[in-house]
Amino acid sequence: MSQQPNARSAALALISSVTGEGQMISDLAPDLLGPLSPPERAAAQRLALGVLRQLGPIDRLLALHLDKVPPSATRNILRLATYELTSGGAAHGVVHSAVTATGARRKTRHLKGLVNAVLRRIAEAGSEALDDKATRMPKWLRHRSNRAWGAQATAAIECAHAVQPPIDLTAKVDPQALADAVGGMVLPTGSVRIASGQQVSALPGYDTGEFWVQDAAAALPVRMLGDIAGARALDICAAPGGKTMQLAAAGAHVLAVDSAAKRMARLTENLQRTLLTAETRVADAHTVTGQFDVILLDAPCSATGTIRRHPDLPHVGRDKALRDLVDLQRRLLDHALTLLAPNGRLMYCTCSLLPDEGEHQIRDALQRHDIELVDTSPPGTEPSWLAKGGGLRIRPDFWSDLGGLDGFFMAAMRQRS
Repeated sequence: MSQQPNARSAALALISSVTGEGQMISDLAPDLLGPLSPPERAAAQRLALGVLRQLGPIDRLLALHLDKVPPSATRNILRLATYELTSGGAAHGVVHSAVTATGARRKTRHLKGLVNAVLRRIAEAGSEALDDKATRMPKWLRHRSNRAWGAQATAAIECAHAVQPPIDLTAKVDPQALADAVGGMVLPTGSVRIASGQQVSALPGYDTGEFWVQDAAAALPVRMLGDIAGARALDICAAPGGKTMQLAAAGAHVLAVDSAAKRMARLTENLQRTLLTAETRVADAHTVTGQFDVILLDAPCSATGTIRRHPDLPHVGRDKALRDLVDLQRRLLDHALTLLAPNGRLMYCTCSLLPDEGEHQIRDALQRHDIELVDTSPPGTEPSWLAKGGGLRIRPDFWSDLGGLDGFFMAAMRQRS
């Protein structure tokens, strides 16, 4: 009779699939977390993400107690248990669970003694056993980051990736009232920030649609557009809908387009919960026609700016796909510009750390088209965020004293008069 899944076994399965097969937790979650209760699902995800954030320090600590690297299944058991032990987990329960998991596999049964001995030594060392060197980005990304921002900034970004980020909320109406209700703080840019680890759906105002979850950096592109009340707005690659809701809440008449039906279903659910209105369409953005006063293109990208929230990303093969993504961004941007009404504005943004997907795209677009950048910065932005050549460049190491930000690039443009 097979053992019922629990938070630890599900976390172990997530870690193994991410590190061994390069799969994303978001793709694995329905199957691996579905059988668990809501609290266990949350615990499993917390454990898996914690291990991936601290993978470098965990592996260096284990190397001190191992003569050679064990098989991947055993190594991941040790990784998970080490994270728990150095995060304050009860030693007896953690070690017993790891030894039991090792013994449950025919090919690893003989390593039960090794697992027991290693983890007992780590438990004796306590939470101070991990070093403070952040997990490094994969070589391909670290090389590009060094080239773009320098070694010191890259190291600071890696430190930001190692910290569990807070939760940011966008208020439908009044940020201060929302902050008072949920016990958060209003950031200089208008987002509301609360501590991590909270159940968002249990917060006051969730059921009545007073807010939605959206990183403070991701909320900036719509705010850069200023007053858009009454504007005809197109949100390209709109799902899961944070920016669509911002546009609608600001009074725009919104058409939200995305090619992913499942993600668009989430967008529709979010609109219903927040009582906001937008026309939604599951379609390839290249098929959209018409003229729009405001166009928001949050282009598909490497998502390297969101590693602090998605530490599984570095384990997914992104380097080979980057060229295709850059080409897709260029084609989407070119098509979006054909949809701009006279005096209309197009906001291009990506949650990427790479200039190839941000600054370079805008530089090249300015050469291909008769367009100009619109010099706008929303309240709360800082001079260090201004990108060379125009727009805003946000990095995860910015606002470190406030809990950081996702990496983002954004720039607004219009046809020349």
